[in-house]
Amino acid sequence: MARTVRPRVFVTRQLPGEALGRLGRHVDLRVWGEELPPSRDALLTEAAAAEGLVTLLTDRVDAGLLACSPDLRAVSNVAVGYDNIDVPACTTRRIPVGNTPGVLTETTADFAFALLMGLARRVAEADAFVRAGKWRTWSPTLLLGTDLHGATLGIVGLGAIGAAVARRARGFGMRVLYVSRHPKPELEARLGIVRVDKAALLAESDLVSLHVPLSPATRHWLGRAELAAMKPGALLVNTARGGVVDQDALMEALRDGRLGGAALDVMEPEPLPADSPLMTLPNVLLAPHIASATHATRGRMASMAVDNLLAALDGRRPPHCVNPELFP
Repeated sequence: MARTVRPRVFVTRQLPGEALGRLGRHVDLRVWGEELPPSRDALLTEAAAAEGLVTLLTDRVDAGLLACSPDLRAVSNVAVGYDNIDVPACTTRRIPVGNTPGVLTETTADFAFALLMGLARRVAEADAFVRAGKWRTWSPTLLLGTDLHGATLGIVGLGAIGAAVARRARGFGMRVLYVSRHPKPELEARLGIVRVDKAALLAESDLVSLHVPLSPATRHWLGRAELAAMKPGALLVNTARGGVVDQDALMEALRDGRLGGAALDVMEPEPLPADSPLMTLPNVLLAPHIASATHATRGRMASMAVDNLLAALDGRRPPHCVNPELFP
């Protein structure tokens, strides 16, 4: 007999665009309506009654949640990354996990380059200087920054986003180095970029931009020793994950003047505590994890997440599936 009861789905936040309206036509939908994400207790309560979850990076889907969710059949993350989800535990339960890759590549690369430019030319400092009434005259030494043209950019991780940043950098006449688990000869030939080892990238780069997922292998990829090995006065941009950088060591390097500055869209923890020393450093540019935050991109991410969830609830492989082994 065909199923007549619509599956119960919980979405952990309001999403932009028309995706939730479309989802609501197919499922019994509950959406968390508050600005802050659901507490752990609230998430467990909602998940316990759900057959599908649409989650964000702030929502931890682990073995404890799965144990409390006997009817759960699908999880769809509105993000490229999925380090908030215990994928092996979901796979053991035969729960498909979806994500939203590709759609935010160009938007995130735009923002990474915006941070590179803003940090190098001290845009936020200049804005604060003018607003504070400190601008008294033109000066040849006022707020001197770093040129991008002719500088060496080191890209850590040459996936889709890293490659998109490399394309932008070549347009600025930058020399581009990269580290990656696998060589990318086609991109090297097309963009004139050079694969180097970690030591060479840190020693030679005027600016370093991080584009690797967070994993045990990349946690604190940039630690105290690596920060000490960077070119004196170098600039760091992180639009990957906060845990890729040892944040305490970064603050020391910035305070000591070994690094010229850092622009961070991601931190550890998030949100950054109001009393974090990073807040007090003038050579730090901070953003609240908004690299993919455009109307078009976030709307497409929500739509992809809904596509993933509906497919999984229907017993089909999600278009973007993190554990495709469930669909041989």
